[in-house]
Amino acid sequence: MQKRLVLIGGGHAHMVTLANLATITGKGHGVTVIGPSEFHYYSGMGPGMLSGTYRPEEIRFATRQMVEKQGGSFLPGKAATIDPEKKTVTLETGDSVPYDVLSCNAGSHVPKPAIEGDLADIFAVKPIERLMEAKRRLVDHFGRHAPDVVIVGGGPSSAEVAGNVWQLATTTGGHMPRITVCAGSAFMSRFPESVRRRIVGTLSRRGITIREGIYVKSVSRDTVALNNGETLPADFVFLALGVKPSAIFADSGIATGPDGGLRVNRFLQSVDHPDIFGGGDCIYFQDQPLDKVGVYAVRQNPVLFHNIVARLNGGDLMPFDPGGDYLLIFNLGGGVGVLKKRWLEFGGRPAFMVKDYIDRKFMKEFQAIE
Repeated sequence: MQKRLVLIGGGHAHMVTLANLATITGKGHGVTVIGPSEFHYYSGMGPGMLSGTYRPEEIRFATRQMVEKQGGSFLPGKAATIDPEKKTVTLETGDSVPYDVLSCNAGSHVPKPAIEGDLADIFAVKPIERLMEAKRRLVDHFGRHAPDVVIVGGGPSSAEVAGNVWQLATTTGGHMPRITVCAGSAFMSRFPESVRRRIVGTLSRRGITIREGIYVKSVSRDTVALNNGETLPADFVFLALGVKPSAIFADSGIATGPDGGLRVNRFLQSVDHPDIFGGGDCIYFQDQPLDKVGVYAVRQNPVLFHNIVARLNGGDLMPFDPGGDYLLIFNLGGGVGVLKKRWLEFGGRPAFMVKDYIDRKFMKEFQAIE
């Protein structure tokens, strides 16, 4: 019996499914992929694109081309709500798409503090596409004056953005910026102290200032206001405050976790709507809440594909095992990084080379399908 599969998003957790759409359309099922862009950018290489280490085309998948090549339909737009009773997805345009099986890789967003004035030089680190515009704006600043660049947030994104802004300024030959990281309570506090020390040391040696124990209250065109009453000059601001899952599930009245992500069981299946699946940053895995890191989306890939096919054709579902420790590698710009996996830890150029090799291999594997 022919069924309708709808995928929201073409991100990491859907890569295996997208690569094997022909096996689904070959069974007579209809496939529609909804996405805001015909390309999907790999967030793990985003900071490297900001610095110029990678060209935009090196870090993206041609989602539309991949879908249409295999007999599916690509629908540009953003999903706004899901009606699990009528089994429809409504887009922001008001268009409605029916489904029999739905899989969601709707991603996440960076929450914003109060912002006043012109937004031209205020950028969230997601979506990744925005980093291309951020790069152009930064280069313009470097060519005119020594700008004050403020990065709001104290996690991995802020560390990687700080290091890669420094690299961009170094390679463009313009004025060097004054880079300040407003880290909140503590910088890189979720990670081992040894990793934190390595990252702080690398950034500090470049003259990057890390402010801890303070929070940003508001951001305006040329200043950042702190909770201690202080204001910092800011010609350019990056917002790297961590990510929150897409609001589509809460807005649709579908069961969510405490973070707002789609609450899924061990089969990556909605706990109250068995025809809805999900993976990546947009889910809350109720058996074991997971960090918002790409490694889990990659591990979910084959399980999500198997369970989508099983739901379409009839078959047993496969449980997802999050696995053990995962490899941590941070790209700090300038061709250096920090790597940690269990007892193994090192920094410098070798760490970046490992990350670069893994990332390029991942990209080539799926770009080859295009």
